[in-house]
Formats: sequence, structure tokens, C-alpha cells
Amino acid sequence: MSKTLVIVESPAKSKTIGRYLGKDYELTASSGHVRDLPSSTMGVDVENNYKPRYISLKGKEKVIRELKEKAAACDRVLLATDPDREGEAIAWHVAQLLKIDEQSPCRISFNEITKTAVQNAVENPRAIDMDLVNSQQARRILDRLVGYELSPLLWKKVKTGLSAGRVQSVTTRMIVDREREIEAFKPEEYWLLTAFLQKTAQDPLFKARYHGEQSGEKIQKRKLTQQDQVDELIQSLQGQTYTVAKVKKSSRQRQPGPPFTTSMLQQEAARYLGFTSKKTMSIAQKLYEGIDMQDSGATALVTYIRTDSIRVSAEAEHEARRFIQSTYGDQYLPKFPRRFKNKNSAQDAHEAIRPVHYDLHPDRIKGQLSYDQHRLYKLIWDKFMASQMAAAQIDTVTADIAAGTHIFRAQGETVRFSGFLAQYGQQLVDQEADKEKEKENKPADKLPSLIENETLKLDRLMPEQKFTQPPARYTEATLVKAMEENGIGRPSTYAPTLSVIQDRLYVEKQQRFFHPTELGKLITVMLEENFAEIVDVAFTADLEKRLDTVESGEQDWVGLLDDFYPKFHKQIIEAGKNLERVKIPEVPIGEKCPDCQTGDLVIKEGRYGKFIACNGYPTCKYTRNLESTVKGKCPLCGSGLISRVSKKYRNSRFYLCDKQGSDPECPFISWNLPIEGKNCETCGSYMVWKNFRGRSYPGCGNRDCPTNKKKKASTKQTTKQENQDLTSEAADNDEKDV
Repeated sequence: MSKTLVIVESPAKSKTIGRYLGKDYELTASSGHVRDLPSSTMGVDVENNYKPRYISLKGKEKVIRELKEKAAACDRVLLATDPDREGEAIAWHVAQLLKIDEQSPCRISFNEITKTAVQNAVENPRAIDMDLVNSQQARRILDRLVGYELSPLLWKKVKTGLSAGRVQSVTTRMIVDREREIEAFKPEEYWLLTAFLQKTAQDPLFKARYHGEQSGEKIQKRKLTQQDQVDELIQSLQGQTYTVAKVKKSSRQRQPGPPFTTSMLQQEAARYLGFTSKKTMSIAQKLYEGIDMQDSGATALVTYIRTDSIRVSAEAEHEARRFIQSTYGDQYLPKFPRRFKNKNSAQDAHEAIRPVHYDLHPDRIKGQLSYDQHRLYKLIWDKFMASQMAAAQIDTVTADIAAGTHIFRAQGETVRFSGFLAQYGQQLVDQEADKEKEKENKPADKLPSLIENETLKLDRLMPEQKFTQPPARYTEATLVKAMEENGIGRPSTYAPTLSVIQDRLYVEKQQRFFHPTELGKLITVMLEENFAEIVDVAFTADLEKRLDTVESGEQDWVGLLDDFYPKFHKQIIEAGKNLERVKIPEVPIGEKCPDCQTGDLVIKEGRYGKFIACNGYPTCKYTRNLESTVKGKCPLCGSGLISRVSKKYRNSRFYLCDKQGSDPECPFISWNLPIEGKNCETCGSYMVWKNFRGRSYPGCGNRDCPTNKKKKASTKQTTKQENQDLTSEAADNDEKDV
């Protein structure tokens, strides 16, 4: 009896696919890449058309041996790696190892792991797409050329251990540029004047904001920039009657957006769930590869999660419409299925991220998923279903209220028909509406029913001094959005890029926002002055587009590299000769070294971030953690509080008693800042400030208190491990990297 070997990337995926294939098929996994360029050398022959030298990955000997043995024992081999450039390249590498002709029908791919998709793929194998392989190969070689020539230059001119990359360097520059904008920003003063009005003394108050002056039929908008103007305006409003001059009512439709691409999934998981991009992709990968279900075994829940396509299949449209009709009724169903069009044909190879089993509602399988898996799966489910629903109908009203010749304006809106907002987005819509109103200096109160020429009662006038604000620093969500809009990187690179620039200490995250470190600024300036194209957003975006043309077969990958490398290599040689060594500035803290008594203590940059050390190193090796005093008192002993930045959980800050390490020592340590003088009403323990989606709220500091939401055992185990690491880290006061 003939046997077919199907090779996938991960064991979890093989387990899921195995459910849909019979006994004539054997499943095995390559566990990711099996070959790559060597790590010890560049591995690219630039004199011979950039020929790469691939070697088997260290640690993969057993996997490769098993692949060869199983392939030899079967009559046919099918390569079922992921349906993207990287997956195609892995399939090609496996084919090279197993001596499979890439032009033979050995490759199968599917966008979702369902019985229909898998069986259709097996019945219709194809040759390996060498355009996809060459596109991935060109990216890999290009990144190797940049990294292996630029990084040693940084080691020589700055310090060892640094790295520079094609995508990470320009992403760091975007964060540095934003910081420059903030530093150069000059705030401008302006004033708001709000009238608190009501129809009668028994009615609730509503707000109207000063808008401008009326002259005949025209209203001239006026900006208040000084207190003198406001004082003069308030004086002129004394004794005026407030009358509704005009009421304008209208309605508008708000259309649903398309289902998730990789970028949008990362952005909205950050906004809604507080996930990092890395966490989002890790959880999404598990949902794609398969979760063990009680009744059905390993089951994939979503389509492939690395995509920039917004297209969905006709079958998915039909299933979504059936769900909407049965759940909400016909009024929530648009007349025709919604179709979202991709910007270019290269995106159309995949679908958007969506559910694959429409009988597995998130609430139905909640008990079989981890807490975070359920939250992300529900986000994907809700977004997809909402994309096929009717538009929301929103009523808006704008009222101009006259006080003499002065005009105050009040605005409000009401959702008349929720449409897709019943499924997804109402919370985000409300947040964005509030931000927009704040941006436009408009109150967000709901208006009462107003009639033209109606007289209103003034309760009070409230002047407010304001200053224009600089552009906001990037969060993970806004940085991913900016990378996508600028064409920097591709869906599979966003999460690893953000991890790398933090791991290399080029940027750090403080309360969700990215700040460039002194090291990140220094490296960026150095690259700008010597390798302008490497950190140029437009150049990097154009290079990404050209790499995409290799995928479509329009561009030869060797020619693309030849257009880039000779000029870049020349810049490397010139910089090596002319660039002076750059020293990372050390910041004095105004203290003498307690060990040698002669050296000064300074803040240095180390492998794990900033630390305090004696400037007499290596003669004196005194170091200590960089910590800051925190306002508040220890809830256990009443002493002061200090905070430190965690090494293991990068960019996370924890709090401890300033008696740590003293005699007697206070054991208080927490991820959350205690609230002074406040105790839990349920258990009597101290209260702390907890954080969720960038917002703080008071919560009990006792993990066993009934007020704390219970999570699954796996989540508790993770938290317990983190707390153990935290206690160990606090006890270790010695900075090893001097």
C-alpha cells in the first residue's frame, strides 16, 4: 500500500491536519527552518551573483535525520508549510535536503486548516513557486549584507553587542524623529470658555462651548489666545440672555471596516486587550495551528494569521450572513454581501484573518481556551462578523446659542440604529469620538431637545487655560500603523522588529509609550550621517516594493541586490576609515563612589539597560541598580518606596520598600504601586494601582481577595513564576555588565 508523507512546520499543525487525512498519510513536522545562512560568516558570495551558502541549522540534526528516514519509507512527499514567502522558502529548503525536484507537484498550501481546504490541497498539489522563494531569499540576503557589514562597524566605533538592520534601524529612527518633534515643540496658549446651561431649573445642565461672533447671517469663528480676551468676553456677557439661535439635525451612516489583516489585528489587540504585538502573534499562531477540543480533538479556529489581504471567500460571507440573520435579524443584514478590495494583486493570495468553524462561537468554547486565547479569538470573530453587517445609523445635532452677538455651540450625537456596532467597535468608537471632540475642543455631553428661539438659563461660565500639545509618542498600536502606512516591513516582521529594538536597548517602553534611549539616539545620528539611505523611510519603503516585484516575477533578485550592495559596501569602507569612535555619554549623579571614595558615580548603559557604576572602572568595580524614589509609603512597614526596571520582563517596572537589604529587611515587593492610606473593603489588605489598556484603576493588592478576577490555572502559574522571578531579581543588586 502506497504511503504519502506530509511535512508541515509545527507539531501542533501536523496534529490538526492529521484529523482530515486517512491512514495512507503520515504527518511530520520540520519544526520551522531546517537550513539557513551560517551565523559565523556572512555566507553570501557577493562576487558570484550573491550566491548563498546554506547549512543545516545547529540542533536540527535529529529532525533532518527523521525527515530523510520517513521520506525514504514513503512513496510520495507533500510539503505543507505555511502559505507565504517564508513558508515557500522552508518548503524549498526541505526539498533540497530530501532531493525532491522543486518543479514536481510536491507543494500543497491552504489558507485555513479545515477538512475541505486540506483535502482540496492534497488533491491539487503544485510545484514550488520559485518567485516566492527568490523573494524571501532576496530579503534574507539583503538583511544579511546590511547586518553583517554594518553591525561590526558599530562594534568598532561604539561598543560590542550592537546590531543594525534594514527594518529595525529605520523603525528606531521613526521613534527618534518623533522624540525630536516633541523636544522642538513650542506650546501655544489658548483658552476655552464653556457655558453651563439648562432649559429650566429642574432640567439637567448641558455644556456649550464659545464659538465666535455673529455679524448678520455670518458667524465668524474666534480663537481665544490670552486671558485678557477671556476676561473681556466674560464682562461683555454679563446680563445677556441665552437663546437657541439655530438647531441643525442630520444623520450619517458609519460603515463597518474590513476583517483583520495582521497589522490591524496587532493594533486593535493592543487597544482593546492591552497585548504586545509579540503576544498577539504568539496566541494567534496557536489559534491557527489548532487547539485541543474536548469533542473533536485538535481544531484550527482561524485562518492564516500573517496576511495583508482583506478579501474573504464566498463561503465565509455566506456563513457570516447566516450568523447575523439568526442572531440579530434581517435589519442587521445588508442587501448584498460586503466585498473589500485589496490595493494590489500580490495581497490577493490570502484571505483576511477570520474564523474557520462557524459553529464554534467564542462563548461556546470559552472553557476550552485560555483566558487570553478566548479574548483574541472573540476579537477576531466579532470583527469578521461585524464586517458583514449593516451600517450604523447615527443622528447628530448642532445647536448655536446666542448671547447678544456672541455664539456658543453645542454638539451631540445619538446612535439611532447600532448596525455592526452591536457586534464590534462601540467601545472603540466612543473612545475615538471623545478624542476627536477633545481635539476639536467640543464638549461631549448629550444634548436635550432644543427648539429655535427657546430661552435658556445660564448656570455658570467656566474659563479654562489650555496649551497645544506635542505629537504623541508611539505606542505599539500606533507604531505598527505607522510602519504599515509608510511601507516599512511586512506583516511577519512587525512583531519581531519591535522586540529587537527593545532587546537591543535602542528604545524603551514607559507606560505603553516608546522612548528612544541615548544609545538609540546616538546610533540613529551615526547612521543618518554615514548611511542616510538605511534609515530613510522613503528609500526603505521603495526597497520593500521592489522586493515585492521579485515575488510577482517582474524583478530579478540578483539585479535588485546589485543595485543596492556596491554603493552600500563603499559607504562601509569609507565610514570604517573616517568615522571616529563614539563614546556613549555617562551621566554623573553627584555622588562619590562608596567603595574607592575617589571615583564619581555615573549612569552607564549596559546589556540590561541603565545602571550606576564608578567611573574608575576597571580599577573600581562598584555597581548598583538604577532606582528611583516613588511618592508613597510601604503598606507593610510605613517606610519609603523605590522602583526599579525589571531585567527579565523588559521595560516592566516594579516597586519595593526602601528597606530592602537593610537590617531588619522589609519584604514588600509588587508590580503595582500601592495606594497610600487605602485598604480593601473586602479583605482589609492594601490597595494598589492596576493598569489595563493604558488606564489605571484601584484594586486589591491581595491576589487571593475575592475582588480580584479569577483566571485559569495556567495564567495563575505564569503570575506565580513572574512573582518568583521578581523576588529573585530584587534580591540581586549586582549589575553584572560593566
